[in-house]
Amino acid sequence: MSVSYDYYKIFYYVAKYRNITAAANALFLSQPTVSRTIQNLETELGCQLFIRSKKGVVLTPEGEILYRYVSRAHRSITQAEEALTEARSLNKGVLRIAATEMTMQNFLMPYLKRYHSLYPSIKLEISNGTTSEGLLMLGSNLADLAVITSPIPENDQLLVQKLRPINDVCIAGKQYEHLKELPLSLADLGQYPLICLKKGLTTRIFLDHVFESCGLLLDPDIEIASSELITPMVVLNMGIGIVPLRLARPEIEKGNVFCLSIKEKFPPRDLCLVSHVDYPPSAAARKFEDLLMDDSISE
Repeated sequence: MSVSYDYYKIFYYVAKYRNITAAANALFLSQPTVSRTIQNLETELGCQLFIRSKKGVVLTPEGEILYRYVSRAHRSITQAEEALTEARSLNKGVLRIAATEMTMQNFLMPYLKRYHSLYPSIKLEISNGTTSEGLLMLGSNLADLAVITSPIPENDQLLVQKLRPINDVCIAGKQYEHLKELPLSLADLGQYPLICLKKGLTTRIFLDHVFESCGLLLDPDIEIASSELITPMVVLNMGIGIVPLRLARPEIEKGNVFCLSIKEKFPPRDLCLVSHVDYPPSAAARKFEDLLMDDSISE
C-alpha cells in the first residue's frame, strides 16, 4: 500500500479540527478538495475514518488509530523542519572537528575563537588525534571536518584543500652552536642525538621516506608522540630536532635554538582541510571552512 503523504496531511488537519471547513481554511484548499481527499483515503485504506454530522466530523475507531500515528509523524516532520531552519540560520547545531595536536595549538585556536564569537549557539566537538585517526573519523561520520597535515593517502572519497604550507627544519640548542655556520647533510646528523616523532605517525612516516630516499635510516635517540615537545627538548640540549618551522619560531626568535643548514631540502608539506564526499558538510561546517580560508584571522 502506497498512500500519498498529502492525503495523510489533509487527514491530520481534518482530525485535528474535527471540521472539514476549518481544515480547508488552514490548508488554503477548497472544501470539496478536502472532502474528496478524505473519500479517496478511505477508499485506499478500505475503512471509514470519519462520521459526518451537522457540527463537523467525528473519528471512527479506525480513524482514532490512524490519527494517533499520523499525529506523531506530523509532529516529527514539523520538528525536523524547525531543526533545519535553525541549522541554516546557525542558531543551533554542532560542528565536529578532528585535528592533530599540532594543528590545534598552532593553527586552529584563532579560528575557533572567531567562529565561537560569530556563532555562539553552535556546539563545538573537537577531537585530538593523529592524521590517520582523523581520516577514520571522517569515514565513520564522527567528524564533519579534519584539519591535518600531509601527506594524506589518496582516496577518491576525500576532498582535500590545502590551507598553509609546512616547512620542516632541523634545529639545535646552544650546546651545538659550533654547527651554526656549517653546511650539513642528513647523513651528518647521524653523529648527533636526534629527537623525532615516534614511528607510525604521519610526520614520522614522511621523514622516514625522506631519509630513505637519501639511502639513510632515520634512527632517533628520542622518540615522542607530540611535535610540541621536540622544541623544548632541543632548548634543553637533549639533541637535534626535526620540526615544522612554525613550532620552533618562538624559541628561534628568543635565541634559544637555531636552524641548521641542511644540504637536502625537505619536500613541501601542507596543512590540509579534509571532508568526506559521502557526508557533505553542514551549514555550520561550511561557515567554518570559509573562516579557514581567511589568512588574516591567524595573524
